[in-house]
Amino acid sequence: MTGKKKTEGKATSKEKVCNDRLCPFHGDKKLKLRGRIFEGEVIRKFHGRVTIQFERVLYNRKFERYEKRKTKLHARLPDCMENEAQIGDLIQIGETRPISKTIHFVVIKLVRKKA
Repeated sequence: MTGKKKTEGKATSKEKVCNDRLCPFHGDKKLKLRGRIFEGEVIRKFHGRVTIQFERVLYNRKFERYEKRKTKLHARLPDCMENEAQIGDLIQIGETRPISKTIHFVVIKLVRKKA
């Protein structure tokens, strides 16, 4: 046997420990992503959940003008990303199976920190 130590199953200081069962990257019941992917700004943050908001442009036929509308979506926030996402950050969420009554998305990655 050589002098190398085995580090299987142990997290080093640089690796993030994630005990979240529904984490799309580390969990034992990994959430499979399907459908649409959105980017939006975090407007509310709770333990295990965030609310994002983004604007979209629609054409109004009656007035022959474009109008802005805002959409709010709730997304699951995995334990490994709990400290990364803060209010005002731009994040990317992906559609998954229904997790609760209002949550059908999960946070995939942090796109940009608040300026």
